[in-house]
Amino acid sequence: MSTWLIPLACLLGGGALLGLSTNLAKFAGEIGLTPLAFLFWSISGAAIILLAVALLRRKRPPLTARSMEYYLVAALVGVAGSNLIFFSTIPHVGAGFVAMIIALPPLLTYLGALALRMERFQPLRALGVAAALAGATVLAARKFSAPDANIFWIALALCGPVLLAIGNIYRTLRWPGNASPDALAPGMLIAAAIMLGLTGFLPGFSFAVPPGQIMPIVLIAVQACVFAGQFLLLFMLQKTGGPVLLSLLGSVGAVVGVPVAVFLQGEAPPDGLVLGASLIALGVACVTLGGVRGLQTKSGAGAVRHPRNYQGADL
Repeated sequence: MSTWLIPLACLLGGGALLGLSTNLAKFAGEIGLTPLAFLFWSISGAAIILLAVALLRRKRPPLTARSMEYYLVAALVGVAGSNLIFFSTIPHVGAGFVAMIIALPPLLTYLGALALRMERFQPLRALGVAAALAGATVLAARKFSAPDANIFWIALALCGPVLLAIGNIYRTLRWPGNASPDALAPGMLIAAAIMLGLTGFLPGFSFAVPPGQIMPIVLIAVQACVFAGQFLLLFMLQKTGGPVLLSLLGSVGAVVGVPVAVFLQGEAPPDGLVLGASLIALGVACVTLGGVRGLQTKSGAGAVRHPRNYQGADL
């Protein structure tokens, strides 16, 4: 029982933090923090938190050539690139919309996992991924058809889920040896902070925090804690649940993030919210149930697989 409860708990907890993160990014813009400044300082804080936890537990991040490659690529597609896109587009398309489109990676991840033979086809899981994608697509289509739609920012926001899907596949394929999740997470965040730091030297970017105000500092500290929990749960889910279940983090994030944007930030509910959220919830349930059934089928085999040769039946 606990074998599937652990990844399910990681999915729900990590998704909730992801949905909260998009709303904190909108609030950051309202108090004068630029997307890069907010992302850089909060990622740096999360890296320090997770590194301290790893060192206290004597799980120092590995520093081999393989792990360094892992940190850099995973940081680019799964942290720095995708989050900079999301945080930059939130002021233009709304936190609710961004919270919903982070539910889009499941289909791309599922197709990639099938193509690379990381995932065995299961009708129930395929139905779940399709339902989650359909729910997010309903909301994206309504957004594009709105009279005041900003096509450029909407299209840019939709690039974020593509990077997330690539990251889901890459982290599973290239997981370094027997490294633990709490050892790899700080390494990835440190690499992301370095990348964002280099971006800050380009024209038009700034790390500046509004002077003489306490709220930006408090918000950065809160976001750092959110990121620390989110990425630690992400790596735990990556190891125990595989790339397809991991991709549903965005779906859970959407279910959490949209109500927060509507009720606490005063955004208008996205068109098609009820239908979209219902399909996403159905998708999470089907993928989780499909994984449990696969686990029960293989319970007599006694096989324990590493994320690099994950076959998708286990949760």
